[in-house]
Amino acid sequence: MDLDEQLRKTRLLVFTMEGSCMLKNDIIELVIEDMSVNGEGIGKHEGMAFFVKDAIVGDKIRARITKLKKTYGYARVEEIVEASADRTVPRCELHKRCGGCQIQAMDYRAQLAFKEKKVRDNLIRLGGFSEEEVAAVMEPIVGMDEPYRYRNKAQFPIGTDKEGNTVAGFYAARSHDIIPVTDCKLGVEQNELVLKAVLSYMKECNIRPYDETTGKGLVRHVLIRYGFTTKEIMVCLVINGKSLPAADKLVAMLCEIEGMQSISINSNTKNTNVILGDVTKCIWGTPYITDYIHLRTCGGKMPQEAGVAADATEFALTNTAIAYHISPQSFYQVNPVQTEKLYSLALDYAGLTGKEAVWDLYCGIGTISLFLAGKAGKVYGVEIVPQAIEDAKNNAKLNDITNVQFIVGKAEEVLTKFYEKNLTHAMPDLAAGSGGEGDMLHPDVIVVDPPRKGCDEKCLETMLKMQPERIVYVSCDSATLARDLRILCDGGYELKRVRAVDQFGNTTHVETVCLLSKKSQ
Repeated sequence: MDLDEQLRKTRLLVFTMEGSCMLKNDIIELVIEDMSVNGEGIGKHEGMAFFVKDAIVGDKIRARITKLKKTYGYARVEEIVEASADRTVPRCELHKRCGGCQIQAMDYRAQLAFKEKKVRDNLIRLGGFSEEEVAAVMEPIVGMDEPYRYRNKAQFPIGTDKEGNTVAGFYAARSHDIIPVTDCKLGVEQNELVLKAVLSYMKECNIRPYDETTGKGLVRHVLIRYGFTTKEIMVCLVINGKSLPAADKLVAMLCEIEGMQSISINSNTKNTNVILGDVTKCIWGTPYITDYIHLRTCGGKMPQEAGVAADATEFALTNTAIAYHISPQSFYQVNPVQTEKLYSLALDYAGLTGKEAVWDLYCGIGTISLFLAGKAGKVYGVEIVPQAIEDAKNNAKLNDITNVQFIVGKAEEVLTKFYEKNLTHAMPDLAAGSGGEGDMLHPDVIVVDPPRKGCDEKCLETMLKMQPERIVYVSCDSATLARDLRILCDGGYELKRVRAVDQFGNTTHVETVCLLSKKSQ
């Protein structure tokens, strides 16, 4: 094989418009001028944009080309020639290999600016809102006091290293190769104690981890939940079987950890990437842990310098708190401190006075619903997961809340069926605030907190038919949020307030809460 043929087989050759060429594995120099929504640094070489993992705005780097497309490419950092003023030293030495923390090398203030810009750009680019419209409604991002040790939930895959030793950790970016980690700096310190106990138990009892390739082995994942207020710990082993050998030995080891409250096994024998199976059995303690979300005060601060987080005093704790029972399957926000701020903002945006009829769609275990019920006349919560609805009903009883009703089903189906049924049967004398079905047919407020894909089109269509006075939209994906906001605004609503909340420090993810009001006729 001659040299030219070898190059063709091992390197991708791309000619630019100017006639020059670049090859895979070439070393190029870049100045990082922007960031992608996924946290990659963006720089240009000979007119072509390159996306570079672990590079941040302001970095001057030497990078190795890893992939080339017709109009853009990918590269990895070989050398930082001149570090950005926003670059900082990460606490975790594995942050480059692990797929969890995309922007840990970025100063936290710069992280907030990046996330605020991400929301703003999506509203303009994908939602079609003008820069002036967005500037008028965006409020300063709600940052964290401490962007580490904030996660109350962790799911660690169990596998083997190259020497065949059993390890726990996280998957490397874009792979299922496990990077051994027992102390993730975003999680609580108790996680390490749990993982060491589980690994010791597996070694002593000769229990093998699950192998995705062969389908053999027993232990697949370790799920850990922690109550920030109660200090209670839950451990659930996800296993490729129905029982756990020498379970009493594992229980004894785990019970040495202070705060242990619940130990269970979840059976998942399917060849799937879904972590939890359908059947969970508590083998010690209670099948849940308890935690609290406190209501916080919310000031009305308006736009200020991008990336400057809200003053912490704006979100002071109140005496109002809701208790929640959390099971292994429960959807519960992973950052309790920021969740208090997020839900308090949602409640503030709803503008409740004690008489309103409210729908809470995609309600999960009733986290927002129960806060809303304390200020509303009547609340209907809708969630597709039956176990979550059972948890929601139990949480309502736990807090002696009686003016909330929870319904199992897809939000778009429940809402549409309710509207079409009651549109023809609703009594005309059911005035708002009377507590009848007519209130819910034309509610004062609809709150939505959908999954990453956003609201179903039918759900948005029915919301517009119901014509609530206000819609509060809580989103974990500002791209689908922007799309849905455009539909709602084209349907007769006006965007009034938008605020990003950083739930996930050192990652590219950001929550957003928005208020829409019905336009006056």
